[in-house]
Amino acid sequence: MQKTTKRNPWAWIPTLYFAQGLPYVAVMTISVIMYKRLGISNTDIALYTGWLYLPWVIKPFWSPFVDIIKTKRWWTLTMQWIIAFALAGIAFSIPAPFFFQLTLAVFWLVGFTSATHDIAADGFYMLALSEHEQSLYVGIRSTFYRVATVAGQGLLVILAGLIETNSGLTPLELTVNADPQTEWSAPTTGAITATEADLAGEMAFFTPQAETTAAIAAPASVVITEADSSVREIPFKAYAAMMRDSVRNMNARNGFQTVEATAGGNAGAGAGATAKSGESGFTRWVRDTFGEKREVSAEGPASNNIAIVGFRLNRRPEAGEEVIVNVTQKGGDKSIHLEQDKLSTRFVFNENNWDKTAYLYYEIDHKLTERVTATFEGASGNIPLAWMVVFGALSAFFFVVAAYHGWALPRPTGDGSSANLNTAGDIMREFFETFRSFFKKPQIWVAIAFMLLYRLPEAQLVKLINPFLLDPIDKGGLGLTTGQVGIVYGTVGIIGLTIGGIIGGIVAAKGGLKKWLWPMAWSMSLTCLTFVYLSYATAPSLLTVNICVFVEQFGYGFGFTAYMLYLIYFSEGTHKTAHYAICTGFMALGMMLPGMAAGWLQETIGYRHFFIWTMICCIATVGICAFLKIDPNFGRKEK
Repeated sequence: MQKTTKRNPWAWIPTLYFAQGLPYVAVMTISVIMYKRLGISNTDIALYTGWLYLPWVIKPFWSPFVDIIKTKRWWTLTMQWIIAFALAGIAFSIPAPFFFQLTLAVFWLVGFTSATHDIAADGFYMLALSEHEQSLYVGIRSTFYRVATVAGQGLLVILAGLIETNSGLTPLELTVNADPQTEWSAPTTGAITATEADLAGEMAFFTPQAETTAAIAAPASVVITEADSSVREIPFKAYAAMMRDSVRNMNARNGFQTVEATAGGNAGAGAGATAKSGESGFTRWVRDTFGEKREVSAEGPASNNIAIVGFRLNRRPEAGEEVIVNVTQKGGDKSIHLEQDKLSTRFVFNENNWDKTAYLYYEIDHKLTERVTATFEGASGNIPLAWMVVFGALSAFFFVVAAYHGWALPRPTGDGSSANLNTAGDIMREFFETFRSFFKKPQIWVAIAFMLLYRLPEAQLVKLINPFLLDPIDKGGLGLTTGQVGIVYGTVGIIGLTIGGIIGGIVAAKGGLKKWLWPMAWSMSLTCLTFVYLSYATAPSLLTVNICVFVEQFGYGFGFTAYMLYLIYFSEGTHKTAHYAICTGFMALGMMLPGMAAGWLQETIGYRHFFIWTMICCIATVGICAFLKIDPNFGRKEK
């Protein structure tokens, strides 16, 4: 007879879902940052790390094995131990000459192990808690998963940065100011000539531009002198692109970086523009029939101003020595930012190029209205050591958490492998039976429709919130600066989403899923009206924008509780772990497909009509709920 233990859910739910989020962040986000710091090209990073998402996409296909072999508790703990050893493997592989291939292989292992851990942990959650407790803690588990993403993308990257800063040369400190009172002047790319600082003292970075002040507004056009002494006038946007290419080519010519092929192309003109060459007749018909009629400025969209800063070493490194510096934003307003999409911010100095100038290219958001400052730091420390410590710390955490969960995770009575699985044939029959039984569930097609349609408005809206906040007013956006968007959506929005999810779990635990399904569906739908309001409002204040984004994200977090609880409810019964994993596959599909078309639709009909369209899609969110049959007692505490 299996031993049963009962633990307070607070003893293991926060740590379990924090541990669930960290490997995902490590594979999808931290790996990209690490490879960039270690000098891997953008092309290779995009190509190889893009495929690392695959394990989470296809995890429903092996979820039956987690359900029918061993216990969910065994799978959860085993995956945590494997992740701990795998992360240690990444740490020890970083100094290797072929580190990229080796660490990439281990990241694949972490990806598949983490996806399997997700299956087991979600199944264990359903087995270890009563229906009421599942409702109560659904917001808590989501919160700690989000905390893990913040810790992974923030604290661990900061740790790497601190090691880089304190293990090399004195960091390069740069300040860039953007001032509306400053008149525009052309940035200079003249090489830094010899100064008294050269060859003096210990090796250090030198720049005469430690503080740079640039104008916010850029001119409509710039007069330039050609090599043959001819003079011509070009639009500022073309001038900025020319300067960016010049910086890239000079950095490559001086041996600081390699030139990478980058995809060019202008951003879409947006709704109301003339038809683009090569667009389909269907797109033209949608634009003409449903598109927003907006006047296009004869001057065209305003351009961001630019600033260029040069730096170099003050003395020659030893033969064979390399000084690698990575420049990142340390603080200040993010409306002043380094161009990193097409230019690298990683520079390699050696005995041959130490006396040549390396250049940084900044863009300044043209929507700024007051003076702002941003500070940047160039760290030249031991980069491999920094990332070895990061992944070593992650590995140590998983060793600790795996050992802790060995004690803290309860042993639910129903957590066991399927009986009578004595041969490989028995296992495969049970494997296919898992999928057959899923599609034989009552209301299966209604359930699938719910999984695909309940989030239809949000699946489209989430793709366009940031572009809407950033786009200028003449293109239908709100014209916020990059720094303002970071506060509005990256901070206020996250707070609203988290609070909504926690409150949703609390009220669902009191009244049950059936009682709160309709209020949550309406919450998911009606809060989308905030963006309809913002798109029609005349110059809304930043406070108004914050309130609207908070309300919309709170409504989404509150309404999403019903969605997660229904997946749990529909997965109840035999093979609940595998069935829940299959449900999450439909959940991902329901977000992916509408999101793929959202950008095209918005560009075709404009922001105002796009947000009205998302409100029309709310009919699907609310309407599909009418067909669901849910036990009134599910999720409610028994009296």
